Amino acid sequence: MIASASKPAHPHGITELCDAGQRLYASALRSGRIPRAEVTPAPCLMDFALLHPDPDDADWLRPVPPSAALAQRLHPIEREITERRRLSLELAESFEPFMDISAQDPPTTHAITVLEGSTRINAAIDVATAECHTEVLTVQPGGLRSENILSKGLERGQAVVDRGVSIRTLYQHTVRHHQGTFAYAERLAEGVQIRTLEELVERMLIFDRTVAFIPAQDDRTVALELRHPGLVSYLTSVFEQLWQRATPLLEEIRYDPTPEGVSGVQRSIAQLLVDGYVDEAIARRLGMHVRTCRSHIAKLSATLGSSSRAQLGYLIARSGILDQDS
Repeated sequence: MIASASKPAHPHGITELCDAGQRLYASALRSGRIPRAEVTPAPCLMDFALLHPDPDDADWLRPVPPSAALAQRLHPIEREITERRRLSLELAESFEPFMDISAQDPPTTHAITVLEGSTRINAAIDVATAECHTEVLTVQPGGLRSENILSKGLERGQAVVDRGVSIRTLYQHTVRHHQGTFAYAERLAEGVQIRTLEELVERMLIFDRTVAFIPAQDDRTVALELRHPGLVSYLTSVFEQLWQRATPLLEEIRYDPTPEGVSGVQRSIAQLLVDGYVDEAIARRLGMHVRTCRSHIAKLSATLGSSSRAQLGYLIARSGILDQDS
């Protein structure tokens, strides 16, 4: 039978020697040796080779001089430092010819940079956040945010606001049903403005109107960092147009009058149904769960007296609930 390895009673590094270990090692140094039985509370002394068996008596242990113990542990560290210095010199020498070439022309900023993976995307956004001085504009489509996401957003937003940077954020109307969003807005009330819309474009972040981030794939694992003045200016104009149409978070949404029993959300769903969108696509565009979307469709069908999806489209067209857009 193979015995399993037991874990140390008090694991720690040699730089954090426990109280018992410090006391017993000092005692052994003063006396020249120490009974083996006394070091039971501090097995670290043997693990770190600060004590070794007394060759004259197996019941006693002798201390290793601290200068010897220190040298034993410093040697591999100094060897590693020497190796890293050598590697640094080799790297500098290998890149030196290219440094000379690049020094001939002024540095250029890439207009479009492809960022692959959440680690690189978040790192680039962190840099832009740290360098931001005046304003952050964000578009955040989708439904309710988890407490973890809101907590991280609060931490990052607070650091920006504390520097005097203003933040304007666009969410979809569905976040109004989440108390966490209101708590987030209250915590950052001084420097953050939040408005909502029924539908939004894809996620977008703009810093100081000089750099923007947009997703390059639906799963958001690839993003584009944009620094071309024309592109960033265009995206800023898109944001401003959406902002003018949006409703402040703490104000009540004003929908155009609709036939009795049809809500503003259901009117939006009706328009998308007529445009040919399926339930999943409608839910995604309006930032809600598919089951919530289907519940609204069922209520809309009941209000208009529809018994099938095909009939529902016909009744929507006859009801006049979409005439407000004309």
